[in-house]
Amino acid sequence: MNMQEPKLQAFSERLLKVIETQTEIARLGLDLGGVMDLVAHRAQGLTGAVGSVVELAEGEDMVYRAAAGIAESSLGMRLRRDASLSGHCVAEGRPLNCRDSETDERVDRAACRAVGLRSMIVVPLKHHDTVVGVLKVMTREPTAFDDDDLRVLDMMSGLIAAAMYHAAKYETNELFYQATHDALTGLPNRALFYDRLRHNLAQAHRESRRVGILNLDMDGLKPVNDQLGHRAGDAAIREFAARMKLSARTGDTVARVGGDEFAVILPRIEHREGAFAQARRLAQALRFGFEFEQRPIALDASIGCAIYPDDGEELGELLEKADQAMYDVKRSKKTSRD
Repeated sequence: MNMQEPKLQAFSERLLKVIETQTEIARLGLDLGGVMDLVAHRAQGLTGAVGSVVELAEGEDMVYRAAAGIAESSLGMRLRRDASLSGHCVAEGRPLNCRDSETDERVDRAACRAVGLRSMIVVPLKHHDTVVGVLKVMTREPTAFDDDDLRVLDMMSGLIAAAMYHAAKYETNELFYQATHDALTGLPNRALFYDRLRHNLAQAHRESRRVGILNLDMDGLKPVNDQLGHRAGDAAIREFAARMKLSARTGDTVARVGGDEFAVILPRIEHREGAFAQARRLAQALRFGFEFEQRPIALDASIGCAIYPDDGEELGELLEKADQAMYDVKRSKKTSRD
């Protein structure tokens, strides 16, 4: 057997998975944030990487707008364009390979160490012939990627570029809006939520003040989808989001961070009770049902809360606390029903 045959077969299998990904992207329609998230996760798997990122060039920064693997906790992180490999990729408009972040002068070494990467490849994302970002995969080992990995990554970047074109045919500003907002509800998506939360925590640290985080989970969305169909489920999500926006205070960030998961940043609270009071107002607004095509649909939410710096000072720790508090509420509801 030809020594090249196993390698060609492996590449062909990866090519088929790229095509499968293209089919899934078609189902996402104009949800550019969803497309970037999907491609980030698939790029990681197809290249054998331990992490993958979609970064967009925004002003003088490169911003993590979708992330998978070891990079997921860094979603929303900002790097200086002129001091990162991704920034060089945008400036040069061509794929770049970092074989070892400890010796490559083009990288932000502190950021590489913080994420946990040692080698990476980045390919440009183009929108109307303008490079607006990069797709990047990474590993913990030096010299981990070959030319086939680069070709696969380039194909995956093409899928995002096509989605960018259809989501925002002309305006770059519209492109960034589509990348950072949920297509169904118009709310900030997970990437923008993380970005704003990082900013709020840094500001709160400088000003010695508190920030509240609310984590909300829709109760009963699966039965709605199963019994009435996904159109009814989408209507429930939109109604849920609309009520959250109406109940939010000026300056709060309300985001959809997952299928039936929402979150709120409360940037200025004096004490814990202030966050709990806002959680109660939200719960009250979300508790009443509505009608969809003359069918009643129940709405309710389980809400968890975490406070900076009372419950922790790190983003991941605070999100974990809010998530745990939300699950405690959900379990208590289930217990009371049983």
